[in-house]
Amino acid sequence: MAGRSGCSWSPSIGDTVSTLFDALAAAIGTERPATLAEVVEGPEELLGRKLVLLAGNPPEVLGTLGDEDLDRVVTRDVEGALAAGSTVTRHYGRHGEARGREVSVFIESFAPPPRMVIFGAVDFTAALARVAKILGYRVTVCDARPVFATRARFPMADEVVVSWPDRYLAEVGEQLGWRDAVCVLTHDPKFDVPAIVAALATRVGYLGVMGSRRTHHDRLARLREAGVGEEELSRLMSPIGLDIGACTPEETAVSICAEIIARRSGSQAPSLRDREGPIHRKAMLAREPT
Repeated sequence: MAGRSGCSWSPSIGDTVSTLFDALAAAIGTERPATLAEVVEGPEELLGRKLVLLAGNPPEVLGTLGDEDLDRVVTRDVEGALAAGSTVTRHYGRHGEARGREVSVFIESFAPPPRMVIFGAVDFTAALARVAKILGYRVTVCDARPVFATRARFPMADEVVVSWPDRYLAEVGEQLGWRDAVCVLTHDPKFDVPAIVAALATRVGYLGVMGSRRTHHDRLARLREAGVGEEELSRLMSPIGLDIGACTPEETAVSICAEIIARRSGSQAPSLRDREGPIHRKAMLAREPT
């Protein structure tokens, strides 16, 4: 039957532990996001019961925790944990009640690394790709110009693609989610406008666009002409990065990744988008304390 969350639901006491682990291992082997939920504290008849969720459209649920209502509530939380790529322990009532603590369920997510797609084979791209790799991202550099989009220039990237941004996102856009990031580092309308429009059609969690305030003002006008609404435009982080006074490509890469972390964690941080004035500050010489 279909669960309330829209999952392809097949919970069954007959699903053996080996069957569940076989399904989980197969998913991990093909980089299909999956989550395992197990009752670790609670009534004896529920202890050790397991449920596996396999990502898909709709997601597929295997196994059962021994109670239909508990299955339904935990599946909802499992979907959220998988989207965030997190591993947590949650507490419920005997039948999944939110305020209860009779049952403890350990939820472990097996998700592939988050993705960062960088459009524009420019000087800042190499620095951003290096920092993103340190943070565990699977990095793709995409540019329609084959002379610039080369493996020699971006050896740190997992993938270098020669393609127009909108064409590339038409192929992979459905795979992007809340944990992923798209960074548009070009300054050419024929590149950045199609890239932004295509990225806005995805569920990507972070969409940053490089450029000065004047550049972004002009870009917004072009996007509105292309039919992009104000709610969609509010997703754009531009000027890109946190307001930390970054100037070099490496410093800018740090500010971009710091902004991504802040957005993902819900922390309050001074984004350049939300400030006024020049985005580059004059360098100040450090003085020894008197």
